[in-house]
Amino acid sequence: MKKTLVLLLILTAFISSGLAQIDDPAREVRSLVETERAFSAASVAHGIRDSFLAFLADDGIVFHPGPVNGKQSWGARAPVPGVLKWEPIYAYVSQAGDMGYDTGPWEYRRGSLQDEPVAFGNFVTVWKKQQDGTWKFVLDLGTENERPTQPAPAWQLPANFVMNVWKARSAVDVQAESAAILDLEREFSQAAATKGLVKAYQDYVSSDIRLFRTGKFPSVGRDAALAVFTARPQTLVWQSTKADVSRSGDLAYDYGTYELREAANAGAAQTESGNYVHIWKRQRGGKWKLVVDVQNPIPPQTH
Repeated sequence: MKKTLVLLLILTAFISSGLAQIDDPAREVRSLVETERAFSAASVAHGIRDSFLAFLADDGIVFHPGPVNGKQSWGARAPVPGVLKWEPIYAYVSQAGDMGYDTGPWEYRRGSLQDEPVAFGNFVTVWKKQQDGTWKFVLDLGTENERPTQPAPAWQLPANFVMNVWKARSAVDVQAESAAILDLEREFSQAAATKGLVKAYQDYVSSDIRLFRTGKFPSVGRDAALAVFTARPQTLVWQSTKADVSRSGDLAYDYGTYELREAANAGAAQTESGNYVHIWKRQRGGKWKLVVDVQNPIPPQTH
């Protein structure tokens, strides 16, 4: 009896430590994608504002124009005219199944779904599992681009799908890990200032990074991302506002503000500032690498 009680206590401690891993990772990723698709369907059926209010977490953040509580911001707005529709094409979920993210294209129509779309772009959404087992989004930021020449491929679970190879060996202190991400961001920003943007990105980003910039289609892969910076030399500084980490310690995100300066053809420097979102994934050996980088400028008149 005593041995049974001890084993039960050990098992309970293990589960409460946040290290319990999902037994079917593919199912969790599919559930996140299905939630995103339901979110888009609700936007078409019930309107943009009501769909955001339905799928936002209570502490979810949107950018209007800076980071604000999403439910409070959308709740204070009148219904938004037009139709906003989107589709996820990439998704990932932490080993604990408590945090995930997805990306994909969006399009906007002024009237109904039968009208031609007049605006296009891509979104990045971070989701967290709620106590009732549903996904709600905690962060959403996107970019605009020209009309695509062909439709984006529909999401499919990769044939060689695997979760992250890194596994925590002990309980993850989410608060400490979140602070570590903020420290990492400071190091990254300092490296960009001292070594240059290209060298910093070479050192800190994953080979499969997804880079989102307004006016451009997403750049997928390290080489494609670096090409953006080499084509248009620029300096970039940023400051983090908040970070959060999954209970399994393998997925993290943070957001903040940035300022970009690039030389103009006429000689005068062009400056842009706005909001950014970074998503980090822990690699083999425990090192964090940047897997999503999205920036969205704030128009000067709204600063």
